[in-house]
Order: sequence, then C-alpha cells, then structure tokens
Amino acid sequence: MNPSAVRKLLCRLLLALLALPLPGVVFAQAWPNRAIRMVVPFSAGSGGTDLMARLIEQRLSASLGQRIVIDNRPGAGGVPATDMVAKAAPDGYTLLMTNVSLAANPYLYPKLPFDPLKDLAPVTMINSAPLLLVVHPSVPVASVKELLAYAKSHPGKLNYGSGGVGSTPHLASELFKSLSGNDAVHVPYKGGAPALNDLVGGQLSFMIENMAGTMPFVKAGKLRALAITSAQRSPLAPELPTMGEAGVPGYEVIGWNGIVAPRGTPPEIVARLQTEVARILRLPEVRQQMAALGAEPVGNTPEEFGAFIKAEMVRWGTVIKEKGIRAE
Repeated sequence: MNPSAVRKLLCRLLLALLALPLPGVVFAQAWPNRAIRMVVPFSAGSGGTDLMARLIEQRLSASLGQRIVIDNRPGAGGVPATDMVAKAAPDGYTLLMTNVSLAANPYLYPKLPFDPLKDLAPVTMINSAPLLLVVHPSVPVASVKELLAYAKSHPGKLNYGSGGVGSTPHLASELFKSLSGNDAVHVPYKGGAPALNDLVGGQLSFMIENMAGTMPFVKAGKLRALAITSAQRSPLAPELPTMGEAGVPGYEVIGWNGIVAPRGTPPEIVARLQTEVARILRLPEVRQQMAALGAEPVGNTPEEFGAFIKAEMVRWGTVIKEKGIRAE
C-alpha cells in the first residue's frame, strides 16, 4: 500500500473513532434506567429538608421517567446518611437532599468520615428561607433592642431552644449572641417541633425558627415576632424589620436545602439533574407552595451552589470555633 493510501486509511479510522460517543456520554444518555434514591438525613415530616424533597419528588420522577425513592435516614446530625451518599457509586442513582448541616458538621465532628468539598458534587440549591426571631408573650419586650436591653439587665434569665446542636436555628441564635452580645442559655431538643411547643408553653424565652413553624403561633397571639433574619423584609410579614434594621448590623441568616451527589458523578448527569430541578422550581404552583412556607426557590448552577457551600463552611466554622460548640 502506497503512503498516500495509508494516510487516507488512517484518516478514515481517526474520523470513525472521533464519531464514537465517549463512555461517559453513553452512560449519561442511558441514565436513568431505574429508580433513583434521594437520601434525606432527617426523619419524615421533621422539617424543611424532608418537605423540599417531597415537594420535587413526583415532578422530578415524571420529568426523568423513573421513580424517585425518598430514603429518610435520621441520626447524628445527618453524618451517617451523608457519609453513605459520599461513598455511594457515582452513577446518578444516589442523591442527598441536605441543608446547613453539610457546612457545619466538619466543625462539629472532629473525625468526620467524609469531606464535603472532596467527596460530594453540588447539583443545585433548592430553596432559601429566612427565619423569625420570636419571643414568648411573657417576655416584656416588643423589639430586638428591648430584648437585648432586657437580657443585659437580667443576666442568665433568658434561654432559647433549637432542634439540636448544629441545626440552623441553633447556629442562627449563636450568631445573634455573638453580634449583639447577649448571653442566653441554649436548650437543645430532638427536633424543632418540641422546642417550639415548649416556647409556646412558656418554658423558653425565645427562638429563631422557620416561618412555616412560627407564623401560625404569631397570628394566634401565642408568640410575638420581633424580626426576620434575611437581608430583605419578607412579603409574608412586611411589617417585620430585618435583624439589621432592628439593631444587629451585619446579621443575615437563611435556611437552605440543596441536592448533592457522590463526587465523580458524570457531569452530564449532574447537568441534567440541575436543569430538570431548576425547571420544576420555576413552575407557578411550586413557587406558590414555597411562598406559603416563606421560602424562595433557587435552582442555581452546580458551580454557584459549590461556592455557596464553601462560604457557608467559612461562616459557620468561625461561629462554631468561637463558641466552642461540639456535637452531643
């Protein structure tokens, strides 16, 4: 065979090889062909993380053509459930619906069996949601400034509850203490609901808790709302000032939930998941359901969500170290 013919043959072979799809692309095109497990590191019905998983479950199942199975695995602040997902096969069939615990746990648990940044791949943030600072009516204050003045003049008298060490309400309250200089005593509970019940019952002085749980009690006159934790006022309670407006400059906290996958999950699968979830979050009925809960749909890119997680780790790591907080 002459050199010219050899070159032509090699060119044809090269073009044929280039036309073949890459293995990852073939895999992504075939995905999903079976049920997808979405792990929730908290109990069913226990709060916003489980609620958000169930809010998108059926719609995501319909758009992907495969069942989404919610797998509730509560315990130890979500560490075992998150570790299980971090060590799962990176094939797009195991996902984690997570929250601030992903950013806080590396500082709460000295020997965490996974690295959130190295072992998990961000997909998208589902929602953000402000919290409310609420007090029991027996506490004689009508504003954040009055609460701080009361705390100063009655040292050791105020206490607050949360759904557990490292929960969003706990960290939000500790940040409030740091920025305002108040010294309330933390009373941890196994979940936000029993803490809120004790606040309504007068066993606690105040809480910083989600709007969905607190607003019914505020409207019923059983709790008094003083401020909202986001940077802007909420359309659900436009009369309430932000914490910054109320006298705690620099204070801003949001609750959030988001989806992550095992690191190494094909980028084509991550991209499709993000696209489908973002589309679901734009649906009018989904936006209405979230608005009723005081939440805002997000649906950002994996890169944006990853940057957010890093920022949350820096922020809460600083608070946890400063306060010497450790998981129980």
